[in-house]
Amino acid sequence: MARTSAPKTVVPKTVVPKTIASKNIITLKVTLRGTKPPVWRRLVMPGTMTLGDLHAAIQAAMGWHDSHLHAFDIGGEQFGDRHSVDDVADENRVTLNGLLRSPVVRFTYTYDFGDNWEHTVAFEKSEPAVEGVSYPVCITGKRNCPPEDCGGVWGYEALLAILADPAHPEHAERIDWIGEEFDPEEFDLERANTVLAARFRKK
Repeated sequence: MARTSAPKTVVPKTVVPKTIASKNIITLKVTLRGTKPPVWRRLVMPGTMTLGDLHAAIQAAMGWHDSHLHAFDIGGEQFGDRHSVDDVADENRVTLNGLLRSPVVRFTYTYDFGDNWEHTVAFEKSEPAVEGVSYPVCITGKRNCPPEDCGGVWGYEALLAILADPAHPEHAERIDWIGEEFDPEEFDLERANTVLAARFRKK
């Protein structure tokens, strides 16, 4: 991936020791850029989790299938899976606590370099973990995740317009592709957390 020319924010490259704020949880809001009304999720994650963990949590909570490449842009520096993407720093060497100790308050997560789904990730607060609660967890959100491979934000807008117009010549074809059950306004919090729990059990 090409790097931007913007000034870089110094980001810690090493995992924060567990003795530092190991019991804290961090609330983040993840918003899909360009969708109107916006598609977003609010996640609560242990501060010791890495950007790699955040990638997995975003995929699960948003409803993506993790079938494309991804990268984080933090202060102009790219982080990702070094086994899949060239010219990125290792996302598994940066923790959320590490980012909190830097000047970073928000950054970008891009999924699928073709459709280019850009998400803004914003830190909201850090607080003590609640005993007996499993993390990460999605606590709220709005609207359904766009279908994979629909052409990015503009393709998704065109898709919704076609689905809303039974007289459109492509209406039946698109319904057959996406399924009649797709509701752009729906967000199933219980399902999101079921997928999150399953994803992190595997990890």
